[in-house]
Amino acid sequence: MTPDRLNRFARHIVLPEVGAMGQARLAASHVVLVGMGGIGSPALQYLAGAGVGRLTLIDDDVVEASNLQRQTIYTQADIGKPKAEAAAVWLAEFDPALAVTAHVTRITRDNAAELIAGADVVLDGCDNFATRLAVSDACVKAGVSLTSAALGRFQGQVANFAGHRQDHACYRCFVGDAFDAEDCDSCADLGVLGAMVGMVGAFGAMAAMRVLLEGVSTLGDPQWGQLHVLDGLKPSLRTMRIARDPVCSGCSAAA
Repeated sequence: MTPDRLNRFARHIVLPEVGAMGQARLAASHVVLVGMGGIGSPALQYLAGAGVGRLTLIDDDVVEASNLQRQTIYTQADIGKPKAEAAAVWLAEFDPALAVTAHVTRITRDNAAELIAGADVVLDGCDNFATRLAVSDACVKAGVSLTSAALGRFQGQVANFAGHRQDHACYRCFVGDAFDAEDCDSCADLGVLGAMVGMVGAFGAMAAMRVLLEGVSTLGDPQWGQLHVLDGLKPSLRTMRIARDPVCSGCSAAA
């Protein structure tokens, strides 16, 4: 790394749990973010701040005034613009040394494999089960790790999945096949607290970095299949293990 990059990430490098090798791994990594909304916004900020070298942003929505309460990378001037493109502009201004690709599209079963190609980890912060399951299945087939981050009112859920690895669960093992639809409740219906979304997004970024640093530094413990449930009202955090479903349609055929 050049002196200016060493200076920028000095607080990471002095951490024994990250170190110079860990920072170099982050700089060489590629993260795909699915959904540039409430979860994707803070996740992008912390992944970019951590120096993740390549980021792919996927979202088919545009910025609305109601998003500004929680989607922290956008401003009043971004209203009406595609989120993926506005997020890419933010990233280029924040750190022009990072590579960014923006896709103004909805990720589906038909295009998921192409959109996640070359990723080291996919961080999914989208708002419907159909997309989440399409992403999960594509990750298993492509041999790509998945960080899932979700929110419902004051409860957040974050987990790393490696369904492509033997004896590891995938996201579909967790939710099953019944949710292959786009009929889930939205934050417009239920409400959402901006700071709560920020907690989940930052937690998701941390989980993704654990995946990227696996085998390189001591922070690299992905905690595969451990679902971390955040309760924002108490507040509290509890963890449960997701078992692999031997007949899962998403990962049962994986090695």
